[in-house]
Amino acid sequence: MKINLIIIDKKSKEKLYTGLIEHYIKIAKPFAKVEVIEIFDKEIAKAHDISPQAAQRSYSKALKKYLNSGINIALDPSSKEVDSHSFAKLLKDSVTVNFFIGGAYGFERDFLSKCNFAISFGKITLSHKLVKVVLLEQIFRGLTINNNHPYHK
Repeated sequence: MKINLIIIDKKSKEKLYTGLIEHYIKIAKPFAKVEVIEIFDKEIAKAHDISPQAAQRSYSKALKKYLNSGINIALDPSSKEVDSHSFAKLLKDSVTVNFFIGGAYGFERDFLSKCNFAISFGKITLSHKLVKVVLLEQIFRGLTINNNHPYHK
C-alpha cells in the first residue's frame, strides 16, 4: 500500500514536528509506504497576494497532477467529520491513497468534487505542520485498526 500526503506548505527549517513526522512514517512501514510531498512555488506565493480565490486556483493547479488512480481524499474543515474507525475504512483494501491538505485558503469546490472523499478532523484550525502530524497518527491508527494491531485499543 502507498499513502501520499500532498500538502500546500512551504518546506520549513522548523524541526519541532520533524521527529514525530519521521516516527509515524517509520512505524507505518509494516503496513504501507507513506510519503509527504510539500508544494509551495512562486505561483502560489504570488496568488496569495492577489486574492483567496486566486490562491485556491493556484492550489488546484499545483495539486492536479497528484489526482491519480487510487483514492483521493481532501481534508476540508466544512466536510463531514470522521472518527478513527470511519477513517480506517477509507484506507481499507486500497493500493494507493492520496491525502490533500490545502493552503491557507482551502480548496476550490471544483477540486473537492474531483476527490473521492472530503473529510474533516473537526472545526478547529491547526497549523499545517501540526495537521501533518495528526493526519499521520490517524493513518497509522487506521492501518492498525485494519490489521488488528493492538495500537488502536
